[in-house]
Amino acid sequence: MTTLVLQPTDLAQWHALVAEAQQACDCNLEESLESYLVFLLMRFADRPELARKIMALEFLHAQQANAQQADNLRDVGDQCLLFSGLFPQIAEKRMVRVSYFVNIGRSAYGQLSSLVDRKSERLFSNLAGGFVAIMDVLHAMRGLSGVPVLQPLAAAELWADTGSRSAWGAITEAGNLPAARRDQRSRH
Repeated sequence: MTTLVLQPTDLAQWHALVAEAQQACDCNLEESLESYLVFLLMRFADRPELARKIMALEFLHAQQANAQQADNLRDVGDQCLLFSGLFPQIAEKRMVRVSYFVNIGRSAYGQLSSLVDRKSERLFSNLAGGFVAIMDVLHAMRGLSGVPVLQPLAAAELWADTGSRSAWGAITEAGNLPAARRDQRSRH
């Protein structure tokens, strides 16, 4: 565990933590994704009610065309990113894979990219495409305490489903070698 260094503002503290996590997992997010992640963490820091939401239902409600559709899709993507990255144990409690949150989050950001202006389209398209890398940074952030983020089975499933580098690290650190990922298996 590294030494805790307090920053002068919440923004600086979150930014330092994200930078430390990126270094820990050897992943450098592009600036727009890093900034988005910092502000996401600030926005949801004091919202414990998130854990009670069922993301599939939230996603279905967010798809309804109304004035809040873009905001609702963004919230679904953001919450799925937080669940998969910081709270993957929620998936186990709900008897789903962590990739359930990854798939819903990617879909929400992907749909959102088609609803917003050109500048925001690129950001949300990048969030959909970089979802797993951002999740890996969040895993590294959570792992800075020295406590394993993923249980061995969840790590193997997440790696097989998404190719997550943090899941692969958790698998190999535990001394396990999984079978080929789903997208790498030959089809007969």
